[in-house]
Amino acid sequence: MKKKLLIIIFLLLSYNANAQILIALLLGDKLSTGNLEFGLDGGLNLASINGIDQAKNITGFNLGFYFDIKLKNPSWMIHTGVIMKSPMGTDNLPVYSLNNSNLDSAFSGGSVTRNLSYFNVPVMIKYRIKNHFYMEGGVQFGLMSKAVDEFANKVKDNDDLTYELKVKDKYNSLDAGVLVGVGYRLLGGNGMNLGVRYYYGLVDIANDDSTPSQYNRSLYFTVGIPIGAGKAPTESKD
Repeated sequence: MKKKLLIIIFLLLSYNANAQILIALLLGDKLSTGNLEFGLDGGLNLASINGIDQAKNITGFNLGFYFDIKLKNPSWMIHTGVIMKSPMGTDNLPVYSLNNSNLDSAFSGGSVTRNLSYFNVPVMIKYRIKNHFYMEGGVQFGLMSKAVDEFANKVKDNDDLTYELKVKDKYNSLDAGVLVGVGYRLLGGNGMNLGVRYYYGLVDIANDDSTPSQYNRSLYFTVGIPIGAGKAPTESKD
């Protein structure tokens, strides 16, 4: 037990997504109860930034953990958790000056990919309908952890030339918006959750008032894996 506790403390101190997921795996069977389901959430997301002309979606992978809190009516639940790896951003941005003649020349004719990383916390109401399908909707709050512009260009012999520029100072740290989704529960309602969610950002993420407003958008394809058996609540005896 002491050894396990030391491992958990070390992982907490390291404070990164992989550590948090490992902690979740270690403690998952303790967190799930009859009225609370704990699990890992992850999948693919297609993100973009509304307000930037000619930009294209970027594809990334998200990973986190979730809690489904059962209410008195078994058809209704509160869904929450933390998406610790949640890439946002956009692709195909035009190259802009780096205030360096050599770099500007090297990336002339190339493109820029804007990668924004967030810790996201969804809070949704989840409603189970017939045949193990469900609907969900609510809000999502985000805290930016990283923002990088990646310059890319093709050079001789088709080699890729890349350069990363930190741009976190150009963006607000906080984001918020609405999140809706639908899904299906496998194995007769006791297995994995397969879902699709759409995030519609409501906060202008650009902190420069002279530029057009910019809002995060993302389409999530998710797989939720419950951890721990989850015991049914015991009935009191008179």
